[in-house]
Amino acid sequence: MMKKIKNLVFGIILAVSFSVNAQEKTFQVSVFGTGEPILFFPGFTCTGEVWESAVQELSKNYQCHVFTFAGFGDVPAIEKPWLPKIKEGIQQYIKQENLENPSIVGHSLGGALGLWLATESDSFKNLIIVDALASTGALMMPDFKSEYMVYDSPYNQQMLTMTDADFEGMVTQMATGMAADQDKQHKIKNWMLMADRETYVYGYTDLLKLDLRHDLEKITVPVTILAATEPYGHEMAKSTYENQYKNLKEYDLKFGEGANHFIMYDQPDWFLQNLKTALKTEAF
Repeated sequence: MMKKIKNLVFGIILAVSFSVNAQEKTFQVSVFGTGEPILFFPGFTCTGEVWESAVQELSKNYQCHVFTFAGFGDVPAIEKPWLPKIKEGIQQYIKQENLENPSIVGHSLGGALGLWLATESDSFKNLIIVDALASTGALMMPDFKSEYMVYDSPYNQQMLTMTDADFEGMVTQMATGMAADQDKQHKIKNWMLMADRETYVYGYTDLLKLDLRHDLEKITVPVTILAATEPYGHEMAKSTYENQYKNLKEYDLKFGEGANHFIMYDQPDWFLQNLKTALKTEAF
């Protein structure tokens, strides 16, 4: 019962938090605690609730800025291009709130977004990437080129016209491979179902189009990568990460053994301990 109450309280706080960007509200933010600022970026379709356990602990010593992006949860959708507008909105938010040297913690899409921001500015204290790649598209497609990713494609049209029942069947299957616990799988599935369909389709195109592999050499802040080993095992995961991040000067790569994509759910103690350690990392 107490857990349900805590989840409800977190959800209420998130819902009433403020948005930025007078033209379009690209995200909502909740702020918890005081101290050095941390920006928490969730993965694709997820709300800020994904960070609940980490924020409850870290807000004792840090000021946690927890994001939910447009089109996800109960945040209204925006016009495309979705991901570039979110990046610009975050840059505005940092200036507006006078956040000095914030740390970034980003999962999946949120990790890629953190990398993108860090390629354009060295004003971050450190960057903690949670199971995210510099180019998701390159992982999924042979002979990948960013310009191949366009909004008007047969696949996108198929996704947009898919019935609600077929879409639910698809995301239910997807969620089973993202976390070990069935309750967490159900939560992940519900986030996918809540997502605005056009944001789901076109926003994912934006993510696939983003290729930061060569721009990684511009990053000068400390980077910690917390990676999952499942479903392909440690060696395959290690090979993938080393290939994707070969242009990054220095980084600390750690693996949550046996964890699926949502490491914070499958290995919560390991995740929190390594998060705390990474946040104390000083510049190289």
